[in-house]
Amino acid sequence: MRRHFALSVVLALSAPVVLSAQDSNEVKHDRRELRGDRKDIRHDTKDIREDRREVRQDLKNGDTTAARHEARDLRQDRRDRRHDVRDAHRDRKDLRQDRKDVREDKQ
Repeated sequence: MRRHFALSVVLALSAPVVLSAQDSNEVKHDRRELRGDRKDIRHDTKDIREDRREVRQDLKNGDTTAARHEARDLRQDRRDRRHDVRDAHRDRKDLRQDRKDVREDKQ
C-alpha cells in the first residue's frame, strides 16, 4: 500500500515537468512551422511579382494565350499566399498560447 502511495506521489509531482517539456516542444514546433510559412509567403510573393510582369509583357506583345496562362498561374499563386497567410496567423496564435502555457506551468 505504501509503495502504491509513494508511486502516485512521484507521478503526481513529475506530471508538471512532463507537461512543461511537452509545451516547450510545442513552442519549438510552432516556431518552425511559422518560419516555414513565412518562407512560403516570400516565395509566393516573388512568384506573384514575376507572373504579373509576364502577364504585362505577354499583353504588350499581343500574346493573349500566354497572358491567360500566366493569369491562371497568378490566381493560383495568390490563392497559395492567402492560404499561407492564414496558416501563419493560426501558427502565431498557437505559439502565443503555448508560450502562455509554459509560463503558467513555471508558476
